[in-house]
Amino acid sequence: MEQLQYQLKSIRLSAMALALPIRLQEARANELPHLDFLALLISDELEKRRERLLNRRLKAARFPMLKTLDTFNFNFNPSINKKVILELCSSRFIHKAESVLLLGPPGVGKTHLGVAIGISAIHNGYTVLYRSVFDLAEEFAEAQTLGSRKELVQQFIKPNLLIIDEFGMRKLPPNAAEDLLEIFHRRYNNGSTIIATNRPIEDWGKILGDNAATSAILDRFMHNIHLITITGRSYRLKSVSNSQSNKKKVVKE
Repeated sequence: MEQLQYQLKSIRLSAMALALPIRLQEARANELPHLDFLALLISDELEKRRERLLNRRLKAARFPMLKTLDTFNFNFNPSINKKVILELCSSRFIHKAESVLLLGPPGVGKTHLGVAIGISAIHNGYTVLYRSVFDLAEEFAEAQTLGSRKELVQQFIKPNLLIIDEFGMRKLPPNAAEDLLEIFHRRYNNGSTIIATNRPIEDWGKILGDNAATSAILDRFMHNIHLITITGRSYRLKSVSNSQSNKKKVVKE
């Protein structure tokens, strides 16, 4: 058996090699036909490969945290349509190369929803890349200094889903509007983009400092878009309020 396991590993079937002893015991105990025994081993290998691919894509996405809809409190802000979010998590919008705008004040769950939709997309077989505006500002500036603009733009074009978070929270470098325009131009009808922001579309020209480029970006981004407008209270402020209330209770006791 050791020789067979070594041979399986040598042809990169390590999951089959690892499962071989247990599957062999099961086959003997249940008198499984050879084909059923082989099918189980192949299933083990395929499942392990899917798991590795999933982990690689989750790592490559560079999410700030791993949050799914299971931990999202839809009751806190009733303005969020759960059915719409669940539909986005089906990833059908990615198949159609459509985009999503999550618009709302700070703390209402835009990042959580964006990440949850991105994780669902990976589970559904798509590649995802997450970037906050703070990442973009640093990477655009670094690319300008190192002369690696083309490589950076290509990095943003490649994934099936690009998530840009906290848009408008930080001023971007002078040439960022041109870079973003090229990214949106090349992704148009080829990839999906999620933008999470607390700034209305009317402010985007000021944010990017280039009205012409902003108009061209919006022309592409807003075509076939799912607009999710979120109103309500901040989860973070609620947590602070609850923490203070708990402290007061402790002091009184």
